[in-house]
Amino acid sequence: MHTIEHWIAGSPAAGCGSRTAPVFDPATGRQRASVLLAEPADVDAAVTAAVKAFDSWSESSLSTRMRVMFAFRELLVRHEDELARIISAEHGKVLDDARGEVVRGREVVEFACGIADALKGDYSAQYSRGVDVLSFREPLGVCAGITPFNFPAMVPLWMHPIAIATGNTFVLKPSERDPSASNRIAGLYAEAGLPGGVFNVVHGNKTAVDAILDHPGIAAVSFVGSTPIARYVHERATATGKRVQALGGAKNHAVVLPDADPEFAADQLIAAAYGSAGERCMAVSVAVAVGDAADPLVAALGRRARAVRVGPGDDAASEMGPLVAQAARERVEGAVASAARQGAVVVVDGRGLTVPGHEDGFFTGPSLLDRVTPGMDAYREEIFGPVLAVVRVATLDAAIELVNANPYGNGTALFTGDGGAARRFQRGVQVGMIGVNVPVPVPMAGYSFGGWKDSLIGDSPIHGPEGVRFYTRPKVVTTRWPDGGGPRAAFAFPTST
Repeated sequence: MHTIEHWIAGSPAAGCGSRTAPVFDPATGRQRASVLLAEPADVDAAVTAAVKAFDSWSESSLSTRMRVMFAFRELLVRHEDELARIISAEHGKVLDDARGEVVRGREVVEFACGIADALKGDYSAQYSRGVDVLSFREPLGVCAGITPFNFPAMVPLWMHPIAIATGNTFVLKPSERDPSASNRIAGLYAEAGLPGGVFNVVHGNKTAVDAILDHPGIAAVSFVGSTPIARYVHERATATGKRVQALGGAKNHAVVLPDADPEFAADQLIAAAYGSAGERCMAVSVAVAVGDAADPLVAALGRRARAVRVGPGDDAASEMGPLVAQAARERVEGAVASAARQGAVVVVDGRGLTVPGHEDGFFTGPSLLDRVTPGMDAYREEIFGPVLAVVRVATLDAAIELVNANPYGNGTALFTGDGGAARRFQRGVQVGMIGVNVPVPVPMAGYSFGGWKDSLIGDSPIHGPEGVRFYTRPKVVTTRWPDGGGPRAAFAFPTST
């Protein structure tokens, strides 16, 4: 049994506290490690290291930063399998899914490799007589990230590569449930040539979170998690003058029209609903069957849900792994029971699943619910597990109305071959990320990720152009170089003379 330490100023750090939390292997239900829980003094030590490193890193050339990012990107490629195994062992997701997480995070690093283009300013010569105007963007200082358990590599990689490439330094507080990936990534940064103190990792719980939110040395905080905590982070951090990215929860709908191929739609929805055991904010948790699409879609979903192979993440035959914790399994299975009590039809019941040889693992099977209504708990609550609810509506307009009535607005999808219906849908839904025949419409790294309504607190999406803007602030410079004596000073604005 080993203890996972912090990473401060370029090396592992034991910190000043003695509190720890258990880290489990979800497939076996057994503890595999302990992780240190940071005290405020540990957060302060990480911020102090980041402040010291900022002086030189913020003045480093763009070519130096990009060179580090290129080297870091190559190390992520080289260590992809290793990182996937680390993620799978602590989160439980299958290895292919874990590799996909690393690849999707690496795409943001690749965007950061071209940061010079994203940081180009503007220049206007002779804006007024003898007056030129230029603009450029500068880093903020020390930035921090607070990230969830469901993507221990990808979500942090949505934050720190852009923050670091734009000249900031960074303190990451990952989930204490699966902390090891962040430490390994810190080691890869060091191997890539990133100076000590530019990237730091502190592990912990609410004590560490509050220390980050309150620390005067931190200029900006990025957060991904549940909506209530996103609100808390936004309120507390903005009260101390910080910039805040705060991404919250979701209840993502996929609408299936009668003209859609039910077999294709079912294939896509099964992967979107049960991939990563449904523990992702872009999972499809509601299938909205329009008119005659309902019966064939439910039949196809049922066949495929029963065929999903559930097992440990390191088994190549597994398509879905365990949930991250016993409490998560109890919550998910309780949601299925509640749906049955409230009148939903349980087409496929994943409760009570036991995987041979892993009887103590945190496993539950895929569950499929039909004839769910908006008043049921299974519809209203973010279950964050492998439960797909089917809601039946009569028309596309009714489907759009259903999507828009939901308090969340993270992602949605439409399955159809009708371009006019697709255009009406994408113009009509009040959702930030939309897929047409694409069930999980996570934008590529050159675009920004962010929902609407209760899925995004504040107005700062993550990565892409919005990420660059979040981690930098603009300067506008107006210059005049007088020839000889130059013009006389006047009380009027320069552009009026």
